[in-house]
Amino acid sequence: MDKGKKRGGLTDAEFAFHNAEREKRAAELLIANNELAYQIKENGKRAAELIIANKELLFQNEEKEKRALELILANKELAFQIEEKEKRTAELLIANKELAFQNEEKEKRAAELLIANKELAFQNEEKEKRAAELLAANAELQKAKEQQKANILVLEQMMFITSHKIRQPITQIIGLSSLMDTLSDSPEQLKEMTGYIQESAHSLDNFTRELTSFIYAQEIKHKVNKQN
Repeated sequence: MDKGKKRGGLTDAEFAFHNAEREKRAAELLIANNELAYQIKENGKRAAELIIANKELLFQNEEKEKRALELILANKELAFQIEEKEKRTAELLIANKELAFQNEEKEKRAAELLIANKELAFQNEEKEKRAAELLAANAELQKAKEQQKANILVLEQMMFITSHKIRQPITQIIGLSSLMDTLSDSPEQLKEMTGYIQESAHSLDNFTRELTSFIYAQEIKHKVNKQN
């Protein structure tokens, strides 16, 4: 039975079947190429998004480095101010020692005046003069002792403010600065640590103002007492 003409050793039916298979494969290749083009386009979009995200991350890292540098500078300035305050405290201690030495010298002189008064007991005119000198020296000595006590009290109050109030926020700032080195790059954690450091810095500023006001008040009080 004749099944049709042959083409290249194939019948018409076989040739048509092969053509249909080729068309199916061509259609599948076209779909695959379209899918590949879509994926390439999506990959391009994702690559662009990654570039933008990387730029944003670089910007955030630069801001973090700037803030860290500002904190380092602030800590150096704070350390310098504390060092200056410690120098002033040391100067006050030296001044108080000098005052104590002067008081001892005055006591020695008062003792010498007392001996001189006993020796000149029978000389009325000299006795009155030396007695007046002795009274004046004793009054000055008493005033100096009272001033010494007041200075010691002021020094103790200043040392209390320095050692208890000022050192506490300093210790907190140093501890928080060290803690920041162990944190991740989380902006929330860094922001929280920065807030704590700012709070400690405000406390230190308030205590420094308190110490300055205290010293200024004592200076005015000393001037008034000196005038009187």
